[in-house]
Amino acid sequence: MTDTGEQPAPVHPLYPDAGSPVPLQRLYLEAPLPDQGRFGPWIYGNFVATLDGRIALAHPETGRLGVTESIGDARDWRLFQELAARADVLITSGRYLRDLRLGTAQDVLPLSSREPFADLLEWRVRHGYPRQPDVAVLSATLDFQLPEALFRQGRRVTVLTGALAGDEAVQRHEQDGARVIRVSSGDAVDGGDVARALGDMGYRRAYSVTGPYVLHALMRAGALDGLFLTQRHRIVGGEHYSTITEGPVLTPPADLRLQWLYLDAATETAPGQQFARFSLEYRPS
Repeated sequence: MTDTGEQPAPVHPLYPDAGSPVPLQRLYLEAPLPDQGRFGPWIYGNFVATLDGRIALAHPETGRLGVTESIGDARDWRLFQELAARADVLITSGRYLRDLRLGTAQDVLPLSSREPFADLLEWRVRHGYPRQPDVAVLSATLDFQLPEALFRQGRRVTVLTGALAGDEAVQRHEQDGARVIRVSSGDAVDGGDVARALGDMGYRRAYSVTGPYVLHALMRAGALDGLFLTQRHRIVGGEHYSTITEGPVLTPPADLRLQWLYLDAATETAPGQQFARFSLEYRPS
């Protein structure tokens, strides 16, 4: 969506009830969302994927994975930002911050300060939230640099790591202004420990804005409560790509129950796509 003054095309409700078209703008901003999850805060993620399951493709020159224009679009990006507006805290990763520093990340951490999203900042203030959500960084190695912009925006930044994180790296991030918490006893960061730590800090909604490995860690622990998925009606192929989640086989698998579904119809210049929200169900193996 661009700042042209034009109203974006509406979307069509398909489930749980089909109905008349509704505006895209504020579709996720005004929808009722939980504020309590299995381990404390309601933790949710969001991805855009093609019909062949690609969420990112390798750059032809650098080989680094990223969301390309063939996968994402401005309409999905608007909903991504609306979901960020609903969050108390954003969950990201050291990997994402390294990509951000290299200029290969999709964008800086939301909320965007650009004009098309000014209404989201205003919405947060009207509803008693800080202008920007806080940030929680998951990292076992602590091998990343925190953007100064996060602190200039007044965000509380917390780094969640494992027991084997080096003291020197911990001190470096603390000197930059972050709080560092060793939430897990091993070298990896456990998703359940992350959820409990965020709950202890008083957060009610946590939005995972990073990639498939963090999503896997959250699902493996049964800590992911909701998933928003934009399914773009396009096949892109490619030999080097990312999917929604990556890691060992989930045992038991995470089952998803559809909560709502909207059709964003195709136009002369763009394919259609579906906007879905799922709740996660974890059954005994």
